[in-house]
Amino acid sequence: MTKLEFVAENGNIRIDKYIADNEPSLTRTAAAKLIEQGKVFVNENSVGKNYKLKGGDRITLEIPDPVPYEAKPENIPLEIIYEDNDLLVVNKPKGMVVHPAAGNYDGTLVNALLYHCGDSLSGINGVMRPGIVHRIDKDTSGLLIVAKNDFAHFSLAEQIKEHSFTREYEAIVYGNLKDDEGTVNAPIGRSQYDRKKMCVTEKNSKHAVTHYRVIARYKGYTHIKCILETGRTHQIRVHMAYIGHPVSGDLVYGVKNEKVDFTGQCLHARKIGFVHPRSGEYLEFTSQLPEYFRNYLEKLDKITK
Repeated sequence: MTKLEFVAENGNIRIDKYIADNEPSLTRTAAAKLIEQGKVFVNENSVGKNYKLKGGDRITLEIPDPVPYEAKPENIPLEIIYEDNDLLVVNKPKGMVVHPAAGNYDGTLVNALLYHCGDSLSGINGVMRPGIVHRIDKDTSGLLIVAKNDFAHFSLAEQIKEHSFTREYEAIVYGNLKDDEGTVNAPIGRSQYDRKKMCVTEKNSKHAVTHYRVIARYKGYTHIKCILETGRTHQIRVHMAYIGHPVSGDLVYGVKNEKVDFTGQCLHARKIGFVHPRSGEYLEFTSQLPEYFRNYLEKLDKITK
């Protein structure tokens, strides 16, 4: 068990928010859970998550030691686009989490990969992320590459680092883009106001570049292609929101109460290309737009007409 202690400098702030703001390892939800479990004390007394601190309050947290977890194989169907002894390319469906994490310990892509590949996955990222070289969001569909051994993993990771890895997405964004093509060159870092969100910021950020090109225009929406020069967390979603054209249906960075009834964000990793670690051959794969994306386009087409 880890014990942490704080002294509130200012008052009139909820205890769960104070904890999340002052302890980077805890979200507000995690803080609230600790409070509910009776592991948070103010002036040595248990409090509820609605408790508002007063200046000078002494806060004590008791954080239980993490329970060891190892991802388990699950017989979940996979759409495998390509596979050999070193790697495989998978077409991930929308709604599937890539690797186990708090709140999503099963039903993930990693669980499915462990069943399909057995012990043949790279171990560089540990037992929770075996084989995972790069990720795409839960609600983003499309192609990603998985390494079966450390040799392949090192090579592919280096290509991503050197920006020689081809990653093209298609998206429907809100509003009509002024230009038919453009580039967003803006650093991305974690939001200081909401730790679950990323944002364009100069503080503790990383270089991020997204190129986009218009495929089709509709009434109030634009169908675009996005080419990643870098691969930051939520990059396309953050960059498009930054220029005033968030991904349609994005519940985190998008427009609230969109006029068109979409179900979730419309973002698909359509193309991936890389140099094969062993053969040195450049390989490139493209997936068809999934049904949910085609349905979006049909709705927009009807609106435009």
